[in-house]
Amino acid sequence: RSETAGITDRRGFLGALHAELPKALRELQQGNIAPVDLAQAAIGPGMAVFSRYAKVVEANGDPMSVRTALVLINQVLDEVLAEQEGEFDSGTRFAIKWFEQYGFDEAAYDLAEGLARAMNVSVNGLEEAGILLAKAGRVRLVPRAKMPATWDPTTDKRVSVWEVAQHLVKAVDEEGSEAKAAELVGKVGGLGDAARDLAYRLYSICERRGWSEEAQGYNLLVTSWPEVARLAAGGRGPEQLQLS
Repeated sequence: RSETAGITDRRGFLGALHAELPKALRELQQGNIAPVDLAQAAIGPGMAVFSRYAKVVEANGDPMSVRTALVLINQVLDEVLAEQEGEFDSGTRFAIKWFEQYGFDEAAYDLAEGLARAMNVSVNGLEEAGILLAKAGRVRLVPRAKMPATWDPTTDKRVSVWEVAQHLVKAVDEEGSEAKAAELVGKVGGLGDAARDLAYRLYSICERRGWSEEAQGYNLLVTSWPEVARLAAGGRGPEQLQLS
């Protein structure tokens, strides 16, 4: 720490975290750190912000504790992951919000209709896109077990990052086939990288909701990614991969 380090308050500390953690998080994701390790890894850049100051002052004038700083770092990390949703297509953003509330369970049709309107999509359109199942006034996300094994994104008229991510998880986790996942990545191009990024967000949701079994699939997708990408590039070395 600089000998001339100044002090800041909670608001200033949070502002610095919001300014710097997104870039640090993106670098961690590009480095393919496992989702299960992401929160721990984010402590480094977060505490680098905290320790930059001689003191972070709370509203009552007391210095902020390290424990409080860690809580705020995790809070901002979750907010940054949520903000990344803006990079996805509208169908995927709907699916994330629905998943966060209900997982793959059923819920009332009118709840889906209300959320769909807010996301500027329609329930019928989400059904056609292979994201939702709607029947007898009930709606659920399409479970991976019901996703067609013969799905071909090159002939699908409405491909979403959500679909790509779920098919990739199905390949690497439920079928144990990195080769099949690589074949899919070869067809979807840059959507594969977006699906990997989505896996971080879905893992975070699962961890918060206590869905450990579901979380494992998203963690495995990320940890398998270097080999999947290598196979998708025709088995070439990492230096030859053209990943976004």
